[in-house]
Amino acid sequence: MPGRIDDSKAFVPVRIAVVTVSDTRTPDNDTSGDVLVERLQKAGHELAHRSIVKDDPDAIVALLKTLIADAAVDVVVTTGGTGVTGRDVTPEAFDRVCEKRIEGFGELFRMLSYQKVGTSALQSRATAGVADGTYLFAVPGSPGACKDAWDGILAHQLDSRHRPCNFVELMPRLREHLAH
Repeated sequence: MPGRIDDSKAFVPVRIAVVTVSDTRTPDNDTSGDVLVERLQKAGHELAHRSIVKDDPDAIVALLKTLIADAAVDVVVTTGGTGVTGRDVTPEAFDRVCEKRIEGFGELFRMLSYQKVGTSALQSRATAGVADGTYLFAVPGSPGACKDAWDGILAHQLDSRHRPCNFVELMPRLREHLAH
């Protein structure tokens, strides 16, 4: 993996909300949410919120807006609803709240996924963006996809020591355009 950890820099834990988008998952069988929670806590971050929301764009948008407005949430990671079927509406919900898109996140996720599942990676509409100073990441609903997204991208970009750059060091500047 390109990049490195600069041990001379302090680790800064971020407060992460995990949201599972599903009509069928419950707290008892939300294995994808479990994967994300386990990994973020093992990395030293704080679980700020965890919930399950139905595959309903209005419900997803309402929850995202609530989390974005919550000063105790720095990052929202959703799992589920990124496919191409009729009920997969997470990217559309993200489009309604994001101020800026992070195009490379979906591209990089599909590249990593391609190495494991081949052309099936095309079926993922993983996406990311920023809204009111909060990072938003949407990953597919399988535990394997959550592991790939965390281990291959988020673990590095949410580590303040990662060089040459990372998302954490940009957090103080995400709301600059709102100050004018």
